[in-house]
Amino acid sequence: MHIAQGVMKAINVNKLTSAGCKVKIWIADWFAKMNNKMGGDLKKIQTVGRYLIEIWKAVGMDISDNKVEFLWSSDEINARAAEYWPLVLDIAGRNTLSRIIRCSQIMGRSEQDDLTAAQIFYPCMQCADIFFLKADICQLGMDQRKVNMLAREYCDDIKRKNKPIILSHHMLSGLQQGQEKMSKSDPSSSIYMEDEENIVNLKIKKAYCPPKQVKDNPCLEYIKYIILPWFNEFNVERAPENGGNKTFKTFEELTADYESGELHPGDLKPALAKALNKILQPVRDHFTQNPVAKDLLKRVKGYRVTR
Repeated sequence: MHIAQGVMKAINVNKLTSAGCKVKIWIADWFAKMNNKMGGDLKKIQTVGRYLIEIWKAVGMDISDNKVEFLWSSDEINARAAEYWPLVLDIAGRNTLSRIIRCSQIMGRSEQDDLTAAQIFYPCMQCADIFFLKADICQLGMDQRKVNMLAREYCDDIKRKNKPIILSHHMLSGLQQGQEKMSKSDPSSSIYMEDEENIVNLKIKKAYCPPKQVKDNPCLEYIKYIILPWFNEFNVERAPENGGNKTFKTFEELTADYESGELHPGDLKPALAKALNKILQPVRDHFTQNPVAKDLLKRVKGYRVTR
């Protein structure tokens, strides 16, 4: 899991629960199987699902007082099949094949990919999930927006007034130049939740961060979407001759110094790495000290090699 899935997910969930929402997290094991994750091996997929839950708990997702409910798609769909499948079929029957294929981005696929029949059915099921889970708000990334809009269009078709609210979060770019999105398959593009401190330091050191350039700067994106929401500030330690230590409270304050050249990448990068390591240390501790979590991580790392 990379930090967009781990840290950003925790930030977004905690914002919602602190506002009084109850959050349902859909562990989409069947969907991963349909998309041929882990070679379509459901047992491996469910092991990965348990690993994801351990990370969210360890990083600080507030799951107290039943604020967050983890639901496995295979269990819930099997338990309420008579409710679920007629809904899926109704959505499928009201949309053309080309309309469904336009949603293929939700699986990390493009419209030009050679999709299996299961992958074509996937958007219909994900759309149905929203109504099946009785969700008022859909909190997903911008890459899932097309299927969320499909759900709102379906409400028009069935004359339903209460459409789901689409609350889409920003997609973090990769750490290298020109990478629009993090990739789990490219270690250089992202920070993983279980990366050791020296690995985080090295990845940030090598990250694209041109002086005085704010646009398309992944290091500044990390600060905007992860560090500032997490700590409510960004601390930079530097020598007196380079301006001395400084604490930034807003992204606007940070970018003003960066664009002017007062804040140099050579000072920003170590500060970013230090802040990221502070967030990730409880996760490292959990997967080192907790026997269940340690075993899950070992098995998941093994899948990366054998899948």
